[in-house]
Amino acid sequence: MVSCMVLAQDIPLDFSIGEKYNDRYKYSNLLTISNDGTGGTFLVRSYYTGVILRPKGYLIEHYDANMQLINEYNYKLKNSNLVDGYVANGQIYLIFLDYDYDAFAYEYSVHRSPLSGMNFTRESLLTIPSQEVSEPLDKNYYNRNFSSGFTTSVLFNDKKNAFVISTHFKKGKTNKHFIYLFNAGLQKVVEHDFSAEVEEKNYAFENVAFSTDLQEAYIVGKAYFKKKRFQVSERKFQYELIKVSQNGAWTQTFDGPGKFSEALTPIINKNELLCVGFYSNRKDNRYNGLAYFNINPTTLAINSRKYSPFSEQFMMDKFGRDEDKVIKDLVFKNVNVAHDGSIHFNAEEYFVTSSVQANSSGGRLKVTRYHHNDIVSAKLSADGDMLWTRNINKAEVTQGDGAYASYSSYTKDGNTYFFISTAAENPQVLPGDRLLFRQGLSRNRNVFVIKLDADGHLSYKKLIDDKDARLPLMVSTPLLNKRENQIVFYAKRGSKKQLVKVSLN
Repeated sequence: MVSCMVLAQDIPLDFSIGEKYNDRYKYSNLLTISNDGTGGTFLVRSYYTGVILRPKGYLIEHYDANMQLINEYNYKLKNSNLVDGYVANGQIYLIFLDYDYDAFAYEYSVHRSPLSGMNFTRESLLTIPSQEVSEPLDKNYYNRNFSSGFTTSVLFNDKKNAFVISTHFKKGKTNKHFIYLFNAGLQKVVEHDFSAEVEEKNYAFENVAFSTDLQEAYIVGKAYFKKKRFQVSERKFQYELIKVSQNGAWTQTFDGPGKFSEALTPIINKNELLCVGFYSNRKDNRYNGLAYFNINPTTLAINSRKYSPFSEQFMMDKFGRDEDKVIKDLVFKNVNVAHDGSIHFNAEEYFVTSSVQANSSGGRLKVTRYHHNDIVSAKLSADGDMLWTRNINKAEVTQGDGAYASYSSYTKDGNTYFFISTAAENPQVLPGDRLLFRQGLSRNRNVFVIKLDADGHLSYKKLIDDKDARLPLMVSTPLLNKRENQIVFYAKRGSKKQLVKVSLN
């Protein structure tokens, strides 16, 4: 294990590189990463083999606190679709969504096993009658397709101590939408029939927060209107907050005169329910500022709302003089509430493009590209006033595994640290506390850490040189250990793998 200390521009970080191990599966995707409760790490990967690559099962890796590989377990499951996984109550839980051709229904099932021994048992969680559709699980919450007949989504909070499942089945005059709340022990806390709300709107849920007793879920999503007659200037959707509990459901909207909410996320802070995000003006197709809502957690009545416009300099830095330039979709990556009640959150521009290309056999092949662009970071006071906003310029695109793209972040003592993997040797420093990352040409990748302090000032440091860690890090899927102020990254290329641990002092 190689250890190193980085001390530059007041960024004190330790990083340790674990032993490099051989791996039998060259083609795989990291699906989930969890803490085992004793400082160790569990990883679940789907792997693919064959001349024509096909999913053949799931490899579960267990590392100790020193990043030593303790055990590997090959869970051979063909034609199964893992949704997510987590570790709780001394067990590992894997949630699957599969189609039962005998029952003509989709089934959510959970495979669970004690952490020691890896002896899985299976139990059914939900069954939804439906014809089979091409993409039932809605992983892209920002580009929903409601015409397939059946869509479903699963939302966890950061702690993964509860989750909600949304199921929407539509055929002919049948239009059924249900919302379920489960705790980590798989107890069904709430089952709510949401069908009356979808008569006029389709819902794409994006973010969720839970009450401290895990008896109530607060879900934020886009509500798409079904009416056909839209003027060019009209919005076809609005953001809504839905509360579900054993006593029923409540809905709240946010848009005011000339203000349209964008990319909201709910926050439970002690006894307060907040929603923070962005907003756009009616005649503008760009995000224009920050939005803050303080909400009564019982009735969902809005106690207070504040709109803070971006400065002219921020708008110029972000868009230049191009009046038509648009932020695509902002995806929340991290929200943190400090001891003084101030709120720091950051989001990333994300969008998907597709094109058709000729393949080697003369046929046509559809290619989908996933774009991870600029980071927008903002800080609000405890009362919702904007303290500052920052933009970190970057442009990343991938056709396959997105774990290597994007970024991760961690907040400690009012400072937020961003971890970015790039082939560039150094970012370009721009006036006004701005950084620009341009992609380099090297096959190996450096890891940079960017520090954004409590006053919004930026500094950076190359944390790990590509000569230190020869394997690229999956920076967008880390394991955050807030108790020890540590971050664990998985690094893999081809038949080699290792862990990298970063400690914040």
